[in-house]
Amino acid sequence: MRMNRCNSGTDSKGGLAGFSSLDGRRTVIAVCAGSLCGRTVRYVMKALQIVFAGLDLWMEAHLARAVYCVMDVHYGAPGTGSVLRHECVLRRTGCRLRIRWREREKIMDEHIYMRRVIELAHKGEGWCHPNPMVGAVIVKDGRIIGEGYHARCGELHAERNAIASLRESAKGATIYVTLEPCCHYGRTPPCTEAIIEQKIARVVIGSRDPNPKVSGGGAKVLREAGIEVVEDFLRDECDALNPVFFHYITTKTPYVIMKYAMTADGKIATKTGASKWITGGEARGRVQQMRHACMGIMAGIGTVLADDPMLNCRIEGGRDPVRIICDSTLRIPAESAICRTAQEIPTIVVSAFPELPDGEIAAAENPAKSAVSPAPEAADAASESKTGAESIYSKIRSLQQCGIRVFNIPDRKDPENSRPDLAELMKQLGKLEIDSILLEGGGTLNESALRAGIVQEVRAFIAPKLFGGQAKTPVEGGGVSVPDEAVQLEYKSAERIGEDLMVTYRVKK
Repeated sequence: MRMNRCNSGTDSKGGLAGFSSLDGRRTVIAVCAGSLCGRTVRYVMKALQIVFAGLDLWMEAHLARAVYCVMDVHYGAPGTGSVLRHECVLRRTGCRLRIRWREREKIMDEHIYMRRVIELAHKGEGWCHPNPMVGAVIVKDGRIIGEGYHARCGELHAERNAIASLRESAKGATIYVTLEPCCHYGRTPPCTEAIIEQKIARVVIGSRDPNPKVSGGGAKVLREAGIEVVEDFLRDECDALNPVFFHYITTKTPYVIMKYAMTADGKIATKTGASKWITGGEARGRVQQMRHACMGIMAGIGTVLADDPMLNCRIEGGRDPVRIICDSTLRIPAESAICRTAQEIPTIVVSAFPELPDGEIAAAENPAKSAVSPAPEAADAASESKTGAESIYSKIRSLQQCGIRVFNIPDRKDPENSRPDLAELMKQLGKLEIDSILLEGGGTLNESALRAGIVQEVRAFIAPKLFGGQAKTPVEGGGVSVPDEAVQLEYKSAERIGEDLMVTYRVKK
C-alpha cells in the first residue's frame, strides 16, 4: 500500500492534516479542524484541495478513472469534538477531478465518550449531595446505547440509570463512568452487580473513589468477574468534578469556598459601607449558581445586621442552601429576612455562650436548669446568672419557633475568643451531611475562617473599579507581620464574567 501525506497548515484551535492511503481501490482521508467556524471550514476545504490534488496526480500516474474514499472530518481539537465519516467517489474525466460524497455515519473516540459522561455528571450539581456527581455512558459497536447520571442522593446511581435507559442488550459493551463503580450496599445496591449482570465486557473509569467502602474494591470486583477495567482515563478532568466529595468523604467536614467581590484596589464596600453593587449582573448570576451548587451558605451576624440578606438561591428551579449564621450572642432580629423565611429555607444559627452546653440546643431544653447550684453566699450572683441564662433561653426559644435550629459552639480551647469555634462547627455540620459551604461572610468572619484553617478554596470576583480610602477589605483582623506568615494560595483558574474577573485559588495547607 502506498501512503501519501499532505499537510495544509495549522490554526490556533487545533490545526488540520490530510492523509491518504492508496491501494488502487480504497482511499482513507482524515481531516482535523480546530472548530466549526467560517475560517476553519475554509481551512478544511484547502486541506481537501491539497489532498485531492495529490489523488489526481496519483490517478493520472496510474491511469485510474475512479477511487473510492472514506473521509473522517473531525470538528474540534482531537479527542474533543464530533467526527463525521463520509463516503466519497472521485472520478477523473479528462483533466477534471469530480467528487461525489455523502455523510455515512457519525463516529466518536473514547475521549469524546468520557467527555459526554462528564457533561452528564454535571446535571446532578446541587442535587446529589452528599454523594458525588457521576455520569455513565454505555457504548456498543461504536454506538451509545445507554446513558445516565446520578440525579439525587438516595436515587439510582449513574451506572444503574444508564442501564435503565438501554435500548438493546449491553452484552459485550463498554461502560464509561467518571467515578469507580461502588461495590457496597448503601442507600442503593452495588453498581458492580448491575454491570456484571448485564454482561458488560469493559469498564473505563475516570476517577478513583477515595470512599473507604470502595477505594479500589469496585475495580477489583469487576476484574474478578472477568471484566476488562481501564482506570485513570481523563482522570484530571473527572477529578475536577468532585473536589467537594473527595474532601468530605475523607475528612467528614464540609468543603468551604470563600467567596467575595471586591474592587481592583481590594475594597468590598465604600467608606460609607455601601456595597450594592460592586460587580455586574453576570457575576452576581454566577454567585447564584454557586449557591445552588453548595449545600450550605455561611455568613456572620454583621452581614445580617448590615444588609438583611435572604442568602437564598434566586435561580429559577434552583436549590436553596442551608443558611448558617454565626451569631455569638444571638443578636439576629426576629424581623430579619432570615428569621421570616426560616420555615421555608433550612436555617442554623450558631452561638458561643460559654455557660450553655455545647451542640444543638433542643427545643424543650432550658439552659438555666443545667447550671450548677451556687453556694448560699453566692445567691445574688447565682440569681443574676439564672436570669441571664433564662433570657438566653427565651431568645433561643423564639428562634426555634421561627423554624431555626440553634447550635451553641463556644471556643473551649481559647476562652478569650468570644466567637464560635469554627473548626468544631465544621465537625457538627459534617454530621448533618452538609458537604459544602459557600462562605459569604464579611472581613471578620473570613479572617476567623482562615485562621481556623477551614477554607479549601477562594473565589475572588474583581470589578474594574477603584474605591480608595479606608473602606473594608475581604479579610480583616490584625493581619500578618511579615509576608512569610501569609496564607498561601495556589492559582487554579481565571475567568472573565461580563466586565468582571473571577479568580479561583486553592488554599495550601
